[in-house]
Amino acid sequence: MSAEETQAALRPVAGPSSIGGGWRRFFDLLYLISVTEFKKTYFGTVLGYVWSLLRPLLLFAVLLFVFTQIFRVGSQVTNYPELLLFNIVVFSFFQEATTLSVASVVNQEGIVRKTQFPRLVIPMSIVMTGLFNLAANMVAVFIFLLAFGVSAMATWLLFPLLLFLLIVLTACVAMLLSSLYVRYRDVAIIWGVAVTALFYATPVLYPLEIVPERFRELIALNPLTPIFVQIRKWVIDPDAQGAAAAVGGWTHLIAPTAIFVIVCGLGVWIFNREAPRVAEEL
Repeated sequence: MSAEETQAALRPVAGPSSIGGGWRRFFDLLYLISVTEFKKTYFGTVLGYVWSLLRPLLLFAVLLFVFTQIFRVGSQVTNYPELLLFNIVVFSFFQEATTLSVASVVNQEGIVRKTQFPRLVIPMSIVMTGLFNLAANMVAVFIFLLAFGVSAMATWLLFPLLLFLLIVLTACVAMLLSSLYVRYRDVAIIWGVAVTALFYATPVLYPLEIVPERFRELIALNPLTPIFVQIRKWVIDPDAQGAAAAVGGWTHLIAPTAIFVIVCGLGVWIFNREAPRVAEEL
């Protein structure tokens, strides 16, 4: 091949933008990095991937004791242990993926400075790795549900719809946090407090109907609330209230839906804006 043909065959690959180089290149890199990170997470540990399930199980054991033996919330809720475990595993995905994504771009400073590649791959690989852990945990959790008396229902097939909404929100929050952290290192501290507050402000440990009226409307503003309320009805207890009924009607879902859309829009917009100059900021 002549020098002219070689030069013509080589094309510059855009990289500093969020998806520079095209979607195919983006997904190839995303899969490669995510699988590598998933394997590295528990490399060298004795229990390996079992830790991905043991961590939420240990938290589940502590909270189950507190809310059934001390506060007695569990006695008021059908299939409370199963609901608590399911909620903890699902929320852990959101919590871990967003928390680890905060410093993800900065942690890859060396690569970001020297290599042109889709910047969006970095936070999305954290989310994808968390999704791998969640998928493995869900197998064990559904076996647990069946073993302890929760009957399989047709609405289990609808759970992926709720999971999709959670993944979208998680990905957009990850984009927002990782791009802001490049400039503002306080983001890590703020999000550490915020995600803990979200854990208690989301119906993970309790059903929404037992919350006092003066706090219920505030909790209903949380975009995670409708997802977890609907999880309870579709996966654990078909007699429980759905998201609309629990928050007081369909009109009360407008606010959390609007917050969901705003957060997702901000995440995409800010990351796209900051991606081309990440290397300069580092």
